Amino acid sequence: MDDELEISTAAQFKALGHPLRHRLLFALGQEAATTSQLAVTLGTAKGNIAHHLGVLREAGMVEVTETRQVRGGTEQYYRRTARRLSFTGEGARENNSVALQAVAAELQTAEDPLFNIRNIRLTRTQAEELTTQLDTIITTLKDAGPGEARHGVVVAVYRPQS
Repeated sequence: MDDELEISTAAQFKALGHPLRHRLLFALGQEAATTSQLAVTLGTAKGNIAHHLGVLREAGMVEVTETRQVRGGTEQYYRRTARRLSFTGEGARENNSVALQAVAAELQTAEDPLFNIRNIRLTRTQAEELTTQLDTIITTLKDAGPGEARHGVVVAVYRPQS
């Protein structure tokens, strides 16, 4: 798995145009999973999962890492192609809204989520330092490994329109 995949093409942003695809990318962030496992985790039909995985696969965001023969066919294990996705170019801003919709869907079923929004006045330097510190925390946090609960973390530093 690569460290980072830059999402910049129209085809990639189109692939991210559905909140379920973001949720699939969240779920595949650390370990590979089958269509059946993802359907159970995300509470939707296997056919729906298979369709959206195909779109993500065509866009280069997920890949098949392992296949296994099971009764009646071959089971495929999918994973993300990169640990981190970065959004640049045209479409990056629009993707934020879809990504936040996917996070909102995850929050609906989360146990005791910490959700905190704060508006605070900062200098440009303070905002840049905060952004750097938060990014460092997120990118250097080590995964606890299989068997531990998966947690989502959303970090945003932005300047709202007055």
